[in-house]
Amino acid sequence: MDFLNPYTLQVFTFLFLNLILAISIYITLSTGQLSLGHAGFMSIGAYTASIATKSADLPLIVALILAVIITGIVALIIGYPTLRLHGLYLAIATLGFGEVVRVIMLNLNITNGALGMTGLQSIGTRLYDLEKLIGLDASALGISVAQMKALSTLIAMILLFIIILLCQVRLDRSRVGRAFSAIRADETAARAMGINITYYKMLAYLIGSMLAGLGGGLYAHITTSITPDDFNYHRVVEILSFAVIGGSEVIIGPLFGAALLTGLPEYLRVLAEYKMIFYGSLLILVMAFRPHGLITASTFAKWKKRKSKSSGKGGQ
Repeated sequence: MDFLNPYTLQVFTFLFLNLILAISIYITLSTGQLSLGHAGFMSIGAYTASIATKSADLPLIVALILAVIITGIVALIIGYPTLRLHGLYLAIATLGFGEVVRVIMLNLNITNGALGMTGLQSIGTRLYDLEKLIGLDASALGISVAQMKALSTLIAMILLFIIILLCQVRLDRSRVGRAFSAIRADETAARAMGINITYYKMLAYLIGSMLAGLGGGLYAHITTSITPDDFNYHRVVEILSFAVIGGSEVIIGPLFGAALLTGLPEYLRVLAEYKMIFYGSLLILVMAFRPHGLITASTFAKWKKRKSKSSGKGGQ
């Protein structure tokens, strides 16, 4: 079964991890906040989950919940003073926060400094142990143990992504989602309408940060090793690129951006070493010709208009 190649399955696993991170940056941007602290929150989530599973020997699911909670607490502490800033000032403050977190992780004994944490048990191994308990063995399915672990990890990531996406779609259509949209469209007008700007901005920042923390915990247990440099400035650019290139007006935009930026380097292996140059060039081109991203709300409006026109011609 060539399509069950562990490497291919791992690429798709990282694709769904990036889709979750794309939703996290979309939520933060949905109130017009340009936060560059997602790599820092990923780092906190990754190290919290890693310490919980390796040092405290806690179950993975408990470790991931802890990662989300700890990241949320840090986001609350950081968010209150930084969200008083706007635009580039907020971006610089949150970028500085990410670098502070990275330096702290470099100098703590519990995080093993620059060497990072290795030998973490993978999500696939944990899932395979559970599958064996219910009598589901790789040999019975005619695949290797490595394929079984990689396939189990991918299925778990797909299910988790679908749950998060459904929650996000529900959030967009709720009163909270409409408040987010009103704030992004015009903060002054939203305040005049009685919307509590500080509360909703903090809520969006908190949800986005907690999702980034979850992404960090998942990343640590997919790769089974992490170092502080995994969450440096390059990671910030990568996550932000999902929304800038794909678009941040509708949820499909950052998801498209994440899929594009995860899939293209795999097909263009020759560009692997120049990935950041490729990202930078793509960012400049998109900002020059499609400043709101490749997919925007008007994209769907134009598509529906063309579809209705073609339907009208077909009916004549």
